[in-house]
Amino acid sequence: MLILAIDTSCDDTSASLMDFKAEGGAPRIISNVVSSQAEIHSKYGGIVPELASRRHNEMIWPVVSEAMCGAALEELAAIAVCVGPGLIGSLLVGCSFAKAVSYSKKIPLAGVNHLEGHILSVFIEGAGPGFPYVSLVVSGGHTSLYLVEGFLRYRQLGKSRDDAAGEAYDKVAKLLGLGYPGGPRIDRLAAEGDPGAIRFPRAWLPGTLDFSFSGLKTAVVNFLKGQSRPYGQGLVRDVAASFQAAVLDVLMRKCQWAVKKTGAGNLAVTGGVASNNALKNGMNELALKMDTGLFIPSPAFCTDNAAMIAVGGFHRFGAGRLAKLDLNPKASLPL
Repeated sequence: MLILAIDTSCDDTSASLMDFKAEGGAPRIISNVVSSQAEIHSKYGGIVPELASRRHNEMIWPVVSEAMCGAALEELAAIAVCVGPGLIGSLLVGCSFAKAVSYSKKIPLAGVNHLEGHILSVFIEGAGPGFPYVSLVVSGGHTSLYLVEGFLRYRQLGKSRDDAAGEAYDKVAKLLGLGYPGGPRIDRLAAEGDPGAIRFPRAWLPGTLDFSFSGLKTAVVNFLKGQSRPYGQGLVRDVAASFQAAVLDVLMRKCQWAVKKTGAGNLAVTGGVASNNALKNGMNELALKMDTGLFIPSPAFCTDNAAMIAVGGFHRFGAGRLAKLDLNPKASLPL
């Protein structure tokens, strides 16, 4: 059962061809092609939406063609496409392409929420966790906690009230002159710094499982204003380590609270920040302490990719929850 999936939610053009078994089990990944735009946006210190959508227009057909690996469109059981949330100009490219193929070849179409894709990314490479499980989606655009009660059954437990964790990483990296994308660079520098050198604040938001990182970002800004420029490498490493410690403390504590509150036996961490080495190490320690199963996708499936959209599309196809040709993407799309 072949499913072609497309994701153009932000700045990566991605297409994946997956072979699913009707009786369940891990799918076979035939291809997962990602065309990155990091080089285009790095000179601006962040993503420029207009440039992103133009690049998607250029790359959508070459990426899909490569992902098909010689298979014919007529062999597809369905097409899955990300419909949001994301950059609306970028989303329009993927949705328009998917609808055109669906219409011209009479192939069923499934619209998949980007957050749903991240939640289900733990099923790309294996059987995945048993239900129910707590899922932390942590990326440049999202920081949310969900209770996953089954395929297509999600209950939001908490979300960021302002900046996403990955967004805070990128902004702090820019303040430190580290360039874009900032997350991997802060992760590397933090390993060489002292996480206790600077006591940055943690926004616990008592009584909720919500997140807030804007105050932490402001604290870094205020700290750096009191330092002489250019910043020494020792200072940069300590700021990176102390900032990262503050972010990870909150992420891990909220996951711990969510598992206790729901009684779930498994925890999944997904999204681009899930490939952060310090976060993975910390979550492994937390899972052992709580006797909880931990599931984190491989780095290639943490960042935006179409394989995770294929998993969501497969379950929507199986449940008969298909999209019509009037499907339109939305920049803001709650799960």
